[in-house]
Amino acid sequence: MEKIRLSKLMSKQGLCSRREADSYIERGWVFVDGKCISELGCKVFPGQKITLHSAARSQQLRLVTILVNKPVGHVSGQPEPGYRPAIHLIKAETQFQKNGYCKLFKPEHLKNLAPAGRLDIDSQGLLIFTQDGRIARQLIGIASPVDKEYLVRVRGRLSDEKLALLNHGLSLDGRALKPATVQWLNKDQLRFVLHEGRKRQIRRMCDLVGLHVSGLKRVRIGQVRLGNLPEGRWRYLEEGERF
Repeated sequence: MEKIRLSKLMSKQGLCSRREADSYIERGWVFVDGKCISELGCKVFPGQKITLHSAARSQQLRLVTILVNKPVGHVSGQPEPGYRPAIHLIKAETQFQKNGYCKLFKPEHLKNLAPAGRLDIDSQGLLIFTQDGRIARQLIGIASPVDKEYLVRVRGRLSDEKLALLNHGLSLDGRALKPATVQWLNKDQLRFVLHEGRKRQIRRMCDLVGLHVSGLKRVRIGQVRLGNLPEGRWRYLEEGERF
């Protein structure tokens, strides 16, 4: 069995992100089989036991995750000329208090805050920002186990055969899509549940079966729902909430 870089293994095990792992190693907060490791680039065997100093765990508890109801017209990640980044919605005056949960906004909560996934500029709904590499890794990438639910308003006719194709049988960019759950909610609105996140996936799926998407809203990521969060507002992920 080959050794693996310690920071990579820590990320793989969900202890933290690789960037956070390097920071913890430099501070002497990482232990392998009880021995403190402070050398960056150190490699270990996958079966060795990794533990964190209490200071690292305390720091992780201070990391925040934020839910935004992104309006159409805002970009998820790096701002493009002429477009508004969704992170600019996160400020004290736009905070939404859910069920009396009263964690107060602090400017330091914006430090190292990054989107965990994306939502296209012409789509709206639930967008996650986090300082926590563990959550980012859970939500991003082809190996993510977290499904996502969308309400999609469409124009066009859809046969039973093409509805079946939306559920399973389509390919994008030469690669088959994972099975999805797609069903009619009413005469012009579909519900999509996806287990992957290809670029503009739903719009491209609809194009393949002759539908035009006129509106798309993400309403759930894993077990976390958009709920009554108003458009353009945000809230903290509550204690006890899990994706």
